[in-house]
Amino acid sequence: MMINRKIAVFTATRAEYGLLYWLLKDIQASTELSLQLLVSGMHLSPEFGLTYQQIEQDGFAIDEKIETLLSSDSAAGVAKSMGLGVLGFTDALSRLAPDVLVILGDRFEALAAAQTAMILRIPVLHLHGGEITEGAYDDAIRHAITKLSAYHCTSMEAYRQRVIQLGEMPERVFNVGAVGLDHLNRSQMLSLDALSTSLNFSLHSPFFVVTYHPVTLADEQAVASFQALLDALDAFPQHQIILTYPNADDGGRQIIPMLEAYAAAQPERVLTIPSLGQQRYLSAVKYATAVVGNSSSGIIEVPSFDVPTVNIGVRQQGRIAAKSVLHCAPNTDAIKDCITRALSQDYKQDGEVIINPYGDGNSSEQIIQLLRTLPLKVMKTFYDLPHSVT
Repeated sequence: MMINRKIAVFTATRAEYGLLYWLLKDIQASTELSLQLLVSGMHLSPEFGLTYQQIEQDGFAIDEKIETLLSSDSAAGVAKSMGLGVLGFTDALSRLAPDVLVILGDRFEALAAAQTAMILRIPVLHLHGGEITEGAYDDAIRHAITKLSAYHCTSMEAYRQRVIQLGEMPERVFNVGAVGLDHLNRSQMLSLDALSTSLNFSLHSPFFVVTYHPVTLADEQAVASFQALLDALDAFPQHQIILTYPNADDGGRQIIPMLEAYAAAQPERVLTIPSLGQQRYLSAVKYATAVVGNSSSGIIEVPSFDVPTVNIGVRQQGRIAAKSVLHCAPNTDAIKDCITRALSQDYKQDGEVIINPYGDGNSSEQIIQLLRTLPLKVMKTFYDLPHSVT
């Protein structure tokens, strides 16, 4: 018997949408599933590139746009944005009445969506639970979404075990790999010339792809750390730089004028852009000498390209990483040393192929099968780990 389940998918950032792209395409193409797309957060902000337009250009109909962002760069502004999100998601989810809501990751907007769905008794399928990022409040948000969710798709077995450790029933937790890696098998990358044309920026030298986000929990000041990164990049004048905007976390707006001024002072060497989009981003990574910053992409997707990652500071601390991910403190000398090591390739033996622990790029197919067959029950039992009493 043919089913027609309504699958709502939430996205609030350019990065999250890029990871979800092939899953969205597969839900859209299914004869048994109907896609409902909720778009919020940075996608709707002119400051961050109005990336909802890219979603529409990719052939998706947006069912609900939920405004949440305030013109604020503070923790209080983030908290208020979450409150606005709950109000907007309540109306949107009540109208759509989906059979399940798919949420990826750990953004504050995602927490607002998850808690709303839980109260409305809409089961949540959470992607990328069980991971650790000790330097950001995303870490606590991710685990909170786990507890608000009915089903879980993790990016590796170690994270599946951690979700179970959080009390989730093993039969509701599935290791499917990182969904963003589906691009490796299914997306066509741009040539270097086509990438240059698309960016209206001549990539004629070795280049770095650089993304730095504020560290929202640890004592790592965004402005000071980002300035240290810029000073370190000055030590490699032979390299061009593609510099993307930070997320809309508190402290992020302080960085934007800094990166714009850095690019304005050397326009032939540095390109700043609010959002590359997934195809251009992955194409840039393919040809980059290194990816520098503290984005989760540097740990999860970049190793599959055999490109080194210079991971700065503690934002991603705790995530399992391939050998090509090199960690350093957020000061100029440490960043320079780490970039030098990345360029030397001394982190691996000659001819060694880097193994990405996050999977091989077939996650969407597994998730589609789960969306088709899961019982989609909200009520769940807390799972206690076996233990001995001493």
